[in-house]
Amino acid sequence: MKFDKPDFIKPWKFALEEHFAVSETVGDSQRYGEKDTWPQLEKNLLDIQSQRIETMDKTGIELSILSLNSPAIQAIRDPKRAIEVARIANDKVAESISHHQDRFRSFAALPMQDPEAACKELIRSVKDLGLVGALINGFSQIGEEDTSVYLDAPRYRAFWAEVEKLDVPVYLHPREILPSQQKSYEGHPWLLGAAWAFGAETALHALRLMCSGLFDEHPKLKIILGHLGESLPFSIWRAEHRININPRGIPAKKKISRYFYENFWVTTAGNYRTQALINTMLEMGSDRILYSTDYPFESMVETEEWFSAIDIALNDQVKIGRTNTQKLFHLEDVASKVSPAKAGK
Repeated sequence: MKFDKPDFIKPWKFALEEHFAVSETVGDSQRYGEKDTWPQLEKNLLDIQSQRIETMDKTGIELSILSLNSPAIQAIRDPKRAIEVARIANDKVAESISHHQDRFRSFAALPMQDPEAACKELIRSVKDLGLVGALINGFSQIGEEDTSVYLDAPRYRAFWAEVEKLDVPVYLHPREILPSQQKSYEGHPWLLGAAWAFGAETALHALRLMCSGLFDEHPKLKIILGHLGESLPFSIWRAEHRININPRGIPAKKKISRYFYENFWVTTAGNYRTQALINTMLEMGSDRILYSTDYPFESMVETEEWFSAIDIALNDQVKIGRTNTQKLFHLEDVASKVSPAKAGK
């Protein structure tokens, strides 16, 4: 039997894959909007302070952790330009959310083309701008167009040491695979992007991090994956099983599932399937699942309609909707300042 949860105990939520864009990067998202939908998508990406807040009020989102759209900085092949645009984006979002500190935080965008510059920008963003971590859109292109440098590369070890020292999460977000890597998708363009290629690419990137020995060197790193873990909660056992049978010199000192359970969190962004959520809860526990919508590429309203109706324990719903994010980002002191009447319950 399904029991309705009383309105007065339905929690206000924290959401953390909520995208914005600046004029220098907004064009990167045009491919994800149809001709008739792009104008509104562009408007929503560029808006932080008006329509976005109205929709948050209607759907019970008290606080959003914003992030720059994809691929943005990671696709800028010139390191100097990547550094410049990252600073522009971080300055703009910090200034914008300063007017609504009770409703927003933000991830930093980082120029991973230059690891030393990325360290400096992360430190500046966290300590000077008050941003709460970083979101990196997968691999980075450096110099030549057909390059893909992943975050397990040795050049990034000093960067990861700084992340661990700052004690902030890093969101590993998808990006489109390079044209030269799309041969297996030829004749099936509908499988590119968020439909399939995003998740497959990001799951591979996450596995590279687990297998590289990174978490043996930096065991306190905190990595977030979207879309209920990019299918990893459903496939981590088999990956580990086959690696154990044939390890082929893997550098990691532990079973890869240990890193997944101890160093990773996953969000609900863009994956509103109750059966998948329950499987994820069974695999890694409700303490490591975080509410997100993937706005404006997905609908806050659709997310709320699903999440408010899911038949799971209220305690788990509260954890996923709010308290897990509060703990991960040290936001326990954020008390609800929004009238429950605005939630449209």
